[in-house]
Amino acid sequence: MPVEGRVFTIRDSGGYPAPGGALPFWSKRSRAERILGTVDAYRGFEIVGVPVGDWLDSWLPGLRRDDLLVGINWAGAHATGLDLAPARVAGWFTEL
Repeated sequence: MPVEGRVFTIRDSGGYPAPGGALPFWSKRSRAERILGTVDAYRGFEIVGVPVGDWLDSWLPGLRRDDLLVGINWAGAHATGLDLAPARVAGWFTEL
């Protein structure tokens, strides 16, 4: 998934959004930027880059504990896409 050695999510003063029980992540900063520029609900959010190692070791286990899904490269006018279990996403990296 990540091409830049990082994944990207967004936050505002209220924290990280998790609509529908999924926290969104993008494999490229430009994808997150596109969402901030086109989806009204995310205007005013900032992009946060997370090193892949931290994401795998800390973020994904935390999402699992909090019973949240991983939103993968959401796109389009409503910022939608795949929402997968953290363990499934982590499995992609053990298969490499």
